[in-house]
Amino acid sequence: MKRKATAIWKGSGPDGSGNLSAPSGFFDKTPYSAKTRFENEDGKAGTNPEELIAAAHAGCFNMALSFQISGKDKTAEELDTTATVTIEKQEGGFSITGIHLNLKGKVPGMDEKTFKELANAAKEGCPVSKALKSVPITLDISFSS
Repeated sequence: MKRKATAIWKGSGPDGSGNLSAPSGFFDKTPYSAKTRFENEDGKAGTNPEELIAAAHAGCFNMALSFQISGKDKTAEELDTTATVTIEKQEGGFSITGIHLNLKGKVPGMDEKTFKELANAAKEGCPVSKALKSVPITLDISFSS
């Protein structure tokens, strides 16, 4: 299985811009630029690679956790995860320095200890976490049954 996306860029680094597209149509010619990446904190002027990494990580993590929960013969009523990717200027350029997952989960009939164990296993085991293992990944968990 392979997945792909296309990036088109025109112009210089500081003043250029581009767009991102994917076959699913979820994003189609979505704008991105240095300004949308580094100067647009609310994210409404366009996307950036870190936002896309955060979306991929949150989605992958929730799916992995859902499979973990199913393995215990339970079904999540809701898994709500926000992934925050931190990018910082360092010597030699910008680097992603951390990813924080903030999970709110509701699983009827499951105890909190089991949920936390499964969430930590999903954090370590989802394919996106594995791909990003060079970056510290932290997890906060809020649970209700």
